[in-house]
Amino acid sequence: MPFLELFDETLDINSTENYDLSMQLSQDGFAFTLLDTIRNKFILLRSSEPDENKYFTADQVAEIISKDDFLLKKYKKVNMVFPSPKFTLVPAPLFDPGKKDEYFSFNLIKDENDVILSNKITDPDAFIVFSVIKPFLDLRERFFPAVHPFHHTKPLLAQLAHNSKSSSGHYIHLHVEREYFNIFIYDRGTLTFSNTFRFRNITDILYYVLNLFKSKGISNEETIHFTGTTEKFDDLYSNFALYVRNLKFIEPSGNFTFSYVFNDIGLHKFINLFSVTSCE
Repeated sequence: MPFLELFDETLDINSTENYDLSMQLSQDGFAFTLLDTIRNKFILLRSSEPDENKYFTADQVAEIISKDDFLLKKYKKVNMVFPSPKFTLVPAPLFDPGKKDEYFSFNLIKDENDVILSNKITDPDAFIVFSVIKPFLDLRERFFPAVHPFHHTKPLLAQLAHNSKSSSGHYIHLHVEREYFNIFIYDRGTLTFSNTFRFRNITDILYYVLNLFKSKGISNEETIHFTGTTEKFDDLYSNFALYVRNLKFIEPSGNFTFSYVFNDIGLHKFINLFSVTSCE
């Protein structure tokens, strides 16, 4: 089971009431980070992933949580992020909380174990309606019952809305997860396209994105911004570089800093985990 741990020497297990805890959990992995709110500095990251071609069960994640020396302490604030490929955006003026299952089923297939939830976002003024697999959502009830669950696009869209304001034309963002990717396109700071595609290989991602460029008349001189499970000079990056001139990895930004121990990792991989601390 691949495991990553980074921690600053100032980390103090007896000072957790001064820390924000943020977690991200799904079948594809579990990760959490601690933000020292006195210094506004991230000081710990732990990440566990299932072995190749395998998935975590909710019981396995529960075991990770229950055995971790930090996770069951008392915190100033706790956030939980649930990545899920199944979501849709509903304009806020049209949203009725009693109809969220209908909004979801209009666009997506609800599986037996799906629980439908919603998050409010401000830019655009909309609600994210999304599914979480029930056994994973039950972990919140078991360990963190007072915490409101966030879809991974809530912190992501907040970050992109900020970044897109500095673009005078298109702002294209690709967020890659293990078996799906989200693509968002802004035009002069306004979100004009949002979708999720499942993929089996890199060719699938190239096909979807390049056809989208063609259908929307987007030049290959534009920049694609990346976050998620991709790295500079990996196969995905190298293949996109054959067709698109400008590729850029986006790191989380906000009213926080990072301990030096994070200097050698790609922060773009954990952008939702780091950015969620600013969400309300």
